[in-house]
Amino acid sequence: SFSAHPEIIQNTEHILNTCSVYFEFNKLANKNLKHFTGSVAEDIALLRKLAEDGLKDRYPNPSQEVLDRLEKELDVIHQKNFASYFLINWDITQYAQRKGYFYVGRGSGANSIVAYLLRITDVDPIDLDLYFERFINIHRANAPDFDIDFSWTDRDDVTEYIFTRYGKNGGAALLATYSTFQHDAVTRELGKVFGLPAEEIDKLQHFRFAEETNDPMAKLVLKYSQLIAGFPSHLSIHAGGILISEQPIESYTATWMPPKGYATTQFDMVVAEDIGLYKFDILSQRGLGKIKDTVQLVHQNQPQQPRIDIHDIKRFKQDESIKELLRKGKAIGCFYVESPAMRMLLSKLRVDNYLALVAASSIIRPGVAKSGMMREYILRYRNPERRKDAHPVLLDIMPDTFGVMVYQEDVIKVAHYFAGLSLGEADMLRRGMSGKFRSREEFAKVQQLFFQNCKVKGHSDALAAEVWRQVESFAGYAFAKGHSASYAVESYQSLFLKAHYPLEYMVATLNNGGGFYSAELYVHEARMCGGKIHPPCVNKSFAETVIYDKEIYLGLAFLHGFESGLANLIVNERAHNGSFASLDDFIDRVNIGIEQLAILVRIDAFRFTSTNKRELLWQAHHKLGGEKPKHSGILPLFKSGRKEYALPRLQSTELENAFDQLELLGFPLCNPFELVKNAPSIFTTTQEMGANIKKIITLQGYLITVKNTRTSKGESMYFGTFIDMLGFFIDTVHFPPTVKQYPFRGKGIYSITGKVVDEFGFLSIEVHALHKLDMLEDPRYNIETPQQFTPMHSTAPNIQ
Repeated sequence: SFSAHPEIIQNTEHILNTCSVYFEFNKLANKNLKHFTGSVAEDIALLRKLAEDGLKDRYPNPSQEVLDRLEKELDVIHQKNFASYFLINWDITQYAQRKGYFYVGRGSGANSIVAYLLRITDVDPIDLDLYFERFINIHRANAPDFDIDFSWTDRDDVTEYIFTRYGKNGGAALLATYSTFQHDAVTRELGKVFGLPAEEIDKLQHFRFAEETNDPMAKLVLKYSQLIAGFPSHLSIHAGGILISEQPIESYTATWMPPKGYATTQFDMVVAEDIGLYKFDILSQRGLGKIKDTVQLVHQNQPQQPRIDIHDIKRFKQDESIKELLRKGKAIGCFYVESPAMRMLLSKLRVDNYLALVAASSIIRPGVAKSGMMREYILRYRNPERRKDAHPVLLDIMPDTFGVMVYQEDVIKVAHYFAGLSLGEADMLRRGMSGKFRSREEFAKVQQLFFQNCKVKGHSDALAAEVWRQVESFAGYAFAKGHSASYAVESYQSLFLKAHYPLEYMVATLNNGGGFYSAELYVHEARMCGGKIHPPCVNKSFAETVIYDKEIYLGLAFLHGFESGLANLIVNERAHNGSFASLDDFIDRVNIGIEQLAILVRIDAFRFTSTNKRELLWQAHHKLGGEKPKHSGILPLFKSGRKEYALPRLQSTELENAFDQLELLGFPLCNPFELVKNAPSIFTTTQEMGANIKKIITLQGYLITVKNTRTSKGESMYFGTFIDMLGFFIDTVHFPPTVKQYPFRGKGIYSITGKVVDEFGFLSIEVHALHKLDMLEDPRYNIETPQQFTPMHSTAPNIQ
């Protein structure tokens, strides 16, 4: 084919002969950016100077322990050639400080006093006796790992800074992850391959094994779905991993360009470590956004208050209001401590100090609970006599947690001191428990060595097996102590704001996407804290929720189906030309169609006109009709009046308003118990529980959330969270027989019958029967006799 052009053949052969492909997998060879300055020596000198400068602020009168710890860490960092890694993280956090961004340095990096002095973290490792070897030690082959959380609104700018600062020559890239086929996805894809209709594929996804069906085609799909499950499906992006390499990243991998617009590797973090590249974790969370926004809201809404120093953690640790919230588990909206499980744990432990909260943050993780050691920790925490049951060696290793393994470091300590493994072997054991290396040969050897050493040390086989069971059951899920301590710092910041500025904090929570619960509960919590909640108003509301003194106006962005651009248009028009005087004035000034205007009218956003919204809705349809928005955005010099129509007097009821709110906000702003059909004359509340421990009672609750779990036999059971008519929590346990007979039937109010259980002072209901109560019919579509609707104006007490 190319006989007439022999140079093409020659050039091709030349290219082939001069090309080679070579993958170097050597995680001991550091492939990251070698120098932050110009050399290793300059990096070490700068790191030392920054650390010594940090001493003046963090430890004005440093003890010998502090100075010795600093020297020890600097020496290890130098030996392991990690100075540039620390300095790059310092540079990133310095940028955040210059921009006024809130951040939290967490993970095992919080075990480092150098990180504390450089303000990469805010956790004092001396105060908490944190184990530096969990972060870096001479025997640890893999790289250290800082996790730095930024607000979800700030993370993208920080990422942009990193790529601008370090990616000029292709030295920065996002880290990929492998998305694999799971049961539902592979069943759906195979069903399409076999040509099955969608409804049959939907049914197949409920089966797990071919034996569960008699359909031959379904058996084929299920057979091959089991074989393909776990295969790679497509590349995705790591939650926050960024690589910064000495050579261009293309020296190690081809890259692809996801919608984020940054070059992304084609391997994951495990392969990156094998090559010798370690990641910088730049993560985002909404908790920091809540804290930042609350501080701003307080200064706007309460200008007489002194400026809040949100980093004054020492003062927060002594704050009696925070201690009270912790002891009673009243932490709705607060970072990491608001879930039903955490609320229960805080109440059982009656946590009122920082160290106990640090422990609780790790105990709540599934591994500790699975091993049965959560209950044992509670028993030992509450009863000093119970601590004597701990094995003397374990109690000596972990005195702060009464001989119970709570943190990841405990795995290293137990493996090193109890089983006699070296620090490197102990860390291999800790990492292997995470699941990444469970199948690797070296982990199996360490597991075998654990039992061999225990025998040499004289531990009985039964004791060694029990300790191993505890290690194996929780190590992959537990936090490093520094990680828990970092979380606890952020929890204290949010608890301080919740204790002293609850309304502003709830507004900030709503504007940052909530937390564990739906927006409805945070609106409810604001009301419980003395706030008055208003639906959106075109003259008061912004796109986000706002607060004026104790008056809270929900944001226009809360309205289902309402365009975000239109919300901004309304706010900008009001800012430039003043409040709207009437519906006509609004129509003249805002480029809006009838569909969007109807949403505003139905939510009663024009209530300042004192005209019933049903009349306004008729007026809107007559005045806009079917015309499309065509306003140019320029106000006319002379306004022409709009034609007025003679309309019959129309009325809307409170019940209709509630259903409009339910449709447009997702929840009513009245007490939901007002919407019960044939409501009982008296609603039983949580106030009855204390006097009826171990007795069967019936009470009513509005469903908030449900957690599904499984028993040791694999049967489904549930934990439910409700609120009673007065707004207080009801916690329920639903065992398998009850789940089968009385399933949950969606959102609503339930009659709950069960036994009151008192466990460590925390009251819950062991459910025997569950019945959903009928709700009033939607009056907007009911032409029959109006239904009874009695507003409850005093059911939400002010419980600051």
